[in-house]
Amino acid sequence: MSAIIIRTGIEHMDIQMIHRFLSEDSYWAKGISYTFVEQSLANSFCVGAFIGDQQVGFGRVITDYYTFGWFADIFVLPEYRGQGISKEMVGHIMGLPWSKRLRRKMLNTSDAHGLYRQFDFKDLKYPANVLEVHQPDVHLQVRE
Repeated sequence: MSAIIIRTGIEHMDIQMIHRFLSEDSYWAKGISYTFVEQSLANSFCVGAFIGDQQVGFGRVITDYYTFGWFADIFVLPEYRGQGISKEMVGHIMGLPWSKRLRRKMLNTSDAHGLYRQFDFKDLKYPANVLEVHQPDVHLQVRE
């Protein structure tokens, strides 16, 4: 495997690739519009994994940089999985000074519990205290 380079900032992200993966291959954002993806990245801390100039992984954190961060859209392209790339991206985020001071970090996953447990993510301590408005298909209903 070639060396993985971690880059941050939307200006380094391959938004076309990210949109294609999210809209076609993800289980959580199928059909999402390019505008939704572009705007979500513009309002997040973005991290990408690169081999040379090719982006092979992505993740973002929706955060105020002081108290809270929601980890979202973390993925590695299928042909690059199993090489520790997700772990490298999440580890990079977790090691940043602003990330270390966050009071709460949260995420939602259906299939990567093992990855996140390595970084001390746990089941909700008081799930009855967490409320949500859940609109999983809103990206299919709102067109911009």
